[in-house]
Amino acid sequence: MKLIHCADIHLGSRLDSRFSPAVARQRRLEVRNTFRRMVEYARQQQIPGILLCGDVFDSERPFKEDKTFFYSVVRSNPEISFFYLRGNHDCRDSGREDPPANLKTFSESWTSYILGDAAISGIELTGENALSLYSAFAPVPGKRNIVMLHGQTASAPAPGCICLSRLRGKGIDYLALGHIHSHSSGILEGGTLWCYSGCLEGRGYDETGEKGFVVLDTENLERVQFVPFSGRVIHRLTVDLTGTADSYEAYRRVLEQPLPGEEDLLHLTLTGELNYHSEDLASDLSRYLEGRFFHLRLKDRTLPAFDALAHRGDVSLRGEFIRTVLSCPDYTRQEQQQILELGLKALSGREVAL
Repeated sequence: MKLIHCADIHLGSRLDSRFSPAVARQRRLEVRNTFRRMVEYARQQQIPGILLCGDVFDSERPFKEDKTFFYSVVRSNPEISFFYLRGNHDCRDSGREDPPANLKTFSESWTSYILGDAAISGIELTGENALSLYSAFAPVPGKRNIVMLHGQTASAPAPGCICLSRLRGKGIDYLALGHIHSHSSGILEGGTLWCYSGCLEGRGYDETGEKGFVVLDTENLERVQFVPFSGRVIHRLTVDLTGTADSYEAYRRVLEQPLPGEEDLLHLTLTGELNYHSEDLASDLSRYLEGRFFHLRLKDRTLPAFDALAHRGDVSLRGEFIRTVLSCPDYTRQEQQQILELGLKALSGREVAL
């Protein structure tokens, strides 16, 4: 039997601080649409259960339209069981208001449901159960034991955290986790497979890369598969413009990089030392790149190039350093230039890459 493991959908996320109002609204609709598409994928693939491992909503007080949408999707797919474990963003009551029969919820104590050959258990983390939840868990005999939790992994039990070492040897076959927005997985000593599915859609420029969900096969957990499913992908790219002569050459330098497609989002950071006036560089490149991506955020971190020879007569530590390097006969001209570049960067407090 196959199941879908997903988490951190964040329906209703405002996104206004990250994008313009129009782009933010479109991204909110796309987050909602990706959830709908995932449920349609489950129906088409005849997957009978979806594990929602926390933060279905973005707020403890979700917007009515988002709640209506969520419950409508669940009710419209009665052949699929939705296992909804509330996360730190979810309202404690958001899953209990007239719940559809196929929506299975959890509480602050261990709750288990049987679906085919699997026992799906979960507990919502609180300050009160942070220590006791590990000893209180009991696997269901004769079933594939799948455990749902939402929180950050930690080396020791703590409120809102998951101590993976305390879950070793508990008879858990698959540990379905939520809270971390990127996909990752591993195996505990004893064979328990743990997995963060990541979020369905990246919502900001700190959530880069492919997003989606995980499909697991209870008959063979080695078949666990991450399915990239987001409508758009968020990318970050840094381009060094040192050596370019003007903004158009800078634009051509950017085009030489592996750029995302026009449906994706790009955070572009410009670096390097420039010999030309760069006050309008960011606006120029934004115009040159207009229409190449769904959304572009551009940060100009370039610096004016420093002419060492023009400052060799300075009465300062910097001037003395320049004179010392240029008067040393042990270095070639190229080596002097490299030493000056690194040394002057260090003297000005800038990062030096060795």
